[in-house]
Amino acid sequence: MGVPDPADLTAIRGPLDAASIRQELRRRSSRWPQPQILSTVKSTNAEVIAAARRGAIEGLVVAAEEQTSGRGRLDRSWTSPRGAGLTLSVLLRPAPPMVMWGWLPIAAGMALLTAVRALSDVDVALKWPNDLLLGPDRAKAAGILAESADSAVAVGLGLNVSTTAQEMPNGATSLLAQGVLVSRETLLIELMTSLESWYAAWVDADGDADHCGLKAGYERCCDTLGRAVTVHLPANEVLRGTAEGIDSSGGLQVRTADGTRTTVVAGDVVHVRAGD
Repeated sequence: MGVPDPADLTAIRGPLDAASIRQELRRRSSRWPQPQILSTVKSTNAEVIAAARRGAIEGLVVAAEEQTSGRGRLDRSWTSPRGAGLTLSVLLRPAPPMVMWGWLPIAAGMALLTAVRALSDVDVALKWPNDLLLGPDRAKAAGILAESADSAVAVGLGLNVSTTAQEMPNGATSLLAQGVLVSRETLLIELMTSLESWYAAWVDADGDADHCGLKAGYERCCDTLGRAVTVHLPANEVLRGTAEGIDSSGGLQVRTADGTRTTVVAGDVVHVRAGD
């Protein structure tokens, strides 16, 4: 698969080459079913959840050239020009106890980070729980949303690949904006390979993120740890303190000024910069 000319956005944003993706995944002996690539969907997560209810097997990946009603965490919208990003969802049927499922979106974040590191030299990190940050300014390039339906989980991912500054909100970035030119096919292949590996290790350890190395790996690349943070909680409450660690279920441990340690399992974390 050749790399397109960066001067030609039309070439960069051409349709995903399904045949080459399937061929390379077979060569890598992936145990997951071949990905489905659709033109336009409302939500790849909704497609995967519907497939799960029809009995689809674990590892099904649905990728879309365009998503019209995509959502991120806290019900925020996620949009991207056609062909400018990598938009997909994967179906998982985790055997470990549900209390450990908080590690699934974190594993997806680790898989994305691993894939980007394998394909570029860009500075990359994760903000708790799984936002992908790129470059010296730590701008957001990707988000992940996990949704459960009965015994299945749909893990959705949106990554800005060739999105330009004019097409992104303030504070966002893309691989192309960071000087990284890579095909979406190559990204998809590396991401699926990495996610399959991280997920298998976590399942084999019955969800024990310490035992499988997921927790240690995440702590090494989590840019949130050690920072002063402001956490906007679901009940319109605000928590301020220092992010100290990750607990056994993937929650963020925050120490407040009075010494109280609180574990956050859902919330919007803002990194507080010096002078803010």
